[in-house]
Amino acid sequence: MSIIQDAVKTAVRFVPDRWLPGASPDPLREKHGLLGAPISRVDGPLKVAGQARFAAEVPMEGLAYATLVHSTIARGHITSLDTSKAEAAPGVVLVMTHENAPRMNAPAMFMSRPDAVGASDLPVMQNRDIHWNGEPVALVLAETQEQADHAATLVKVEYESATAVTDFQAAKLAAHHPQSILGEPPLFEIGDAEKELNEAHHRVDLVFRTPRHNHNAIELHGATVRWDGDELTVHDATQMLNGTAGTLAEIFGINPDQVHVSSPYVGGGFGGKALWNHQILAAAASRLSGRPVRIVLSRESVFRIVGGRTTTEQRVALGAERNGSLRALIHTGTVAMTEHNNCPEQFTFPARHLYASKSFRLEQSVADMDMMANTFMRAPGESVGTFALECALDELAEQMELDPIELRRRIEPEKDPTSNNPFSSRYLLQCFEQGGERFGWNRRDPKPGARREGEWLVGLGCATGTYPYHRMPGGSARIRIEADGSAVVSTAVHEMGMGTATVQAQAAAARLGLPLEKVRFDYGDTSLPKGVLAGGSTQTASISAAVIAANDELVKELIRLAGNDSPLAGLGADKLEARDEGLASVDEPGRHETYASILARAGRDHLEVEAAAPPPLEMMKYSMHSTAAQFAEVRVNSVTGEVRVCRMLGSFDCGRILNAKTATSQFRGGMIMGIGLALTEETLFDPRSGRIMNPSLAEYHVPVHMDVPEIEVMWTDIPDPHAPLGARGIGEIGITGVAAAIANAVYNATGRRVRDLPITLDKLL
Repeated sequence: MSIIQDAVKTAVRFVPDRWLPGASPDPLREKHGLLGAPISRVDGPLKVAGQARFAAEVPMEGLAYATLVHSTIARGHITSLDTSKAEAAPGVVLVMTHENAPRMNAPAMFMSRPDAVGASDLPVMQNRDIHWNGEPVALVLAETQEQADHAATLVKVEYESATAVTDFQAAKLAAHHPQSILGEPPLFEIGDAEKELNEAHHRVDLVFRTPRHNHNAIELHGATVRWDGDELTVHDATQMLNGTAGTLAEIFGINPDQVHVSSPYVGGGFGGKALWNHQILAAAASRLSGRPVRIVLSRESVFRIVGGRTTTEQRVALGAERNGSLRALIHTGTVAMTEHNNCPEQFTFPARHLYASKSFRLEQSVADMDMMANTFMRAPGESVGTFALECALDELAEQMELDPIELRRRIEPEKDPTSNNPFSSRYLLQCFEQGGERFGWNRRDPKPGARREGEWLVGLGCATGTYPYHRMPGGSARIRIEADGSAVVSTAVHEMGMGTATVQAQAAAARLGLPLEKVRFDYGDTSLPKGVLAGGSTQTASISAAVIAANDELVKELIRLAGNDSPLAGLGADKLEARDEGLASVDEPGRHETYASILARAGRDHLEVEAAAPPPLEMMKYSMHSTAAQFAEVRVNSVTGEVRVCRMLGSFDCGRILNAKTATSQFRGGMIMGIGLALTEETLFDPRSGRIMNPSLAEYHVPVHMDVPEIEVMWTDIPDPHAPLGARGIGEIGITGVAAAIANAVYNATGRRVRDLPITLDKLL
């Protein structure tokens, strides 16, 4: 990601990195105990009891409720607005349109700079122009939500339509290279891949298509906002606290420290809980009306103004020698995007790092369309890119009469095949070996349609999953030791249900030598030390690096406070370890003093330190990726074409697993989302009007309980020597490879290759 790379390059020459060779190893990397234990989520009891207060549940006196009115054309401008009936409706406080909205600066687009998190760079309700079908054209504010919803139906809008690009096939004719693909060149070549493909003994040359997907987290997007003079308070469902504060400040022309964002609980994010129009409009309406405002998007409104995964068309061509080695790996294609955002669905990224090949051609183009700006959605790029790449590998293996796992073994690289950097840690083949043995892969009949049980055709499939390790720069953490020896660790990060608060409390307790009940982890508020966004599976490593830096400062201060009367006198930080609620000599365990004792003798009621994480230099020197072997067993009804996934297994190599319970949940959740990617999820986009046709969970199908089979997960638990705590991200790896494993299993069951997701029964009949 360019914002990470830019920050790293700035500091790479000046700051040592403790996770590189020659640096002092982290003593917790190999340590067990609290780390890795299946501790239940610390926020669980609050959520079960209804005591966890989400963004749309914060009480404020004088609260008014907001509803949006959406455009019904894809491009053009408003010719007339009649708000009179809405303004006269019961309980209405305000109807805001471009005619009376406060003047606001356009948002700074995410990835345009490190602190920018705007979904696009379009101005929000500042003029009569329309840029997509669903753009907010009015906001109605009323005393109750029901009154606002009713009044919104009374707003009358007339438009003059302009020619819009709403057909992907037409847009492809003008496809072009973007400036970059998240900091990487849109075209990457080694050798002449087309020539090598034509000369290869075995080759496949295939086209795969994936549809649009929309975010449908359980918690609807919502915010509760209030102005106090020029001070803005925002209770938001967000996964980017500090960026939201900074971007809102710029939009409203105030200083970042005048914006306070609170988001302690988020009911699902997956990339969609960003800064969209609704928070901006709620803040504008609050300023205009002088009232606190609550906005909760309806499910339909989420489809209209919150972006998701964009459509892709991908070509994968593989050329192999007789022995299975690759002569050519080509992965190219086009995605839909707007001119006003920068989320190009980097589907070629897996092909850059997974397999050895003599030549490569990796290329992405974007086709500009008049649509809602797309955004990141769980494992953006990798989820759909592994579908195409791993299905193509399955077809190549069949042509070569090789077991698909054996083909992957023959093309396993010794180092990163495109960067030539050494892998920090890689045990993909071990995942396939152990996962295949547990799953019973040796019972797979390679002949399609060979296994039948009544009406049901049964097949097995496998695929590789992968997701890169990232560590965001710029995060800080604070550690406060109280007089009783307990600790509070704090940083402005996020808990979206993935277990961040629990894992960080475990890690802090282990690092400080404290029992878990004596450690509190504070998060979710911009009043805390600057944190990092929750995205790209970056948060755990990023927080851990900041906490390690703060702990180093804490030990130095404790040594200073301990003085010459302490059993620790004369010992340096490198000769001490945290143990038994204090510090002890590594070489002489009897030399020990508790935190409470040190503070009492120094006459202090607490000790507080804060530090920033060092730059993520490990990313510059190593190829760092989580990998997985995904296995699926499916049943396909020979009469109806119905597909049922009846068994799945994911075997993961993600470095150290910090909490077995929350990790299992994350892996399974990702795999379930992969079932949706493979079989059910599809946003139906009308190419005539640019309107989303299925904006509800009644028509946009996500996997439900009856769709989900037995899912087994396993992992290597081998620490990555170059990552904080030895851990790489796990939030997104679970979805990658799943669609391909299911598609390959469907082929093994039926003999039908489906290269256009989702795999619906009409494609099998």
